[in-house]
Amino acid sequence: MVKFESLSRLPTSQELPCSDDTPVDNELQNLVPNLLLSILSFIWQERQDWFLGVDMGIYYLYENKRQPVLVPDGFLSIGVPRRSGESGRLSYVLWEENNIQPILAIEIISKKYNNEYEDKKERYAQLGVLYYLIYNPNYWQRDEHHPLELYRLEQGEYILQTGEPYWMPEVGLGIGRGIGTYVAWTREWLFWYDEQGKAYPLPEELIEQERQRAERAERALQQQQQQTVTRLFSLGLTLEQIATACSLSVEEIRAILE
Repeated sequence: MVKFESLSRLPTSQELPCSDDTPVDNELQNLVPNLLLSILSFIWQERQDWFLGVDMGIYYLYENKRQPVLVPDGFLSIGVPRRSGESGRLSYVLWEENNIQPILAIEIISKKYNNEYEDKKERYAQLGVLYYLIYNPNYWQRDEHHPLELYRLEQGEYILQTGEPYWMPEVGLGIGRGIGTYVAWTREWLFWYDEQGKAYPLPEELIEQERQRAERAERALQQQQQQTVTRLFSLGLTLEQIATACSLSVEEIRAILE
């Protein structure tokens, strides 16, 4: 007779290990998902219904039995709180997340092969992860696969998708490769894409764009102030009257007129 664990007896995230204690052997396994997290934090900054985990354990049930921890390099869940508790999540425990499974799981292949194309794929299918992405930039020829493969779960089986960047309508984002500079390292990375196939910029690019926008706005304001001050002065208003009208000091008015 199979003995099932009841929900009341399931351990909490405080009681479970946060990962499987297996160290990564390739820094891309951390950098790639962290870059995706950084970009998503900009483009979804107003949303509070998503969570992107990096090297975090996922705990779930299959056929009413608790399964061994599953630790993707990165995963995205939608429909869960972005923040959970004062200290954040220690791991991703489905029975504490309204049984909302990740919609996307990401694995980056390293020198040591960990059955990402076989056993892990089967486990993600059991979990019900809709999209499974395998990024294999260095060992794809060894493994006889493409450098980037995205699978979609259809009737319990993963179907290889075509047409990079891959659009995921259920996520509202595409994903694919691109060249960029992150942590002072210029190379190929994974990026989020919009529906038109345009990559969302890196955080550093977004900051630079915002700086340039602020500079343009400041120059436009200065030009407008100069035009207003010049016009009021030509109408015969005193410096004090212009300063009051423009919410500036008399010294600032003199500087504009010089």
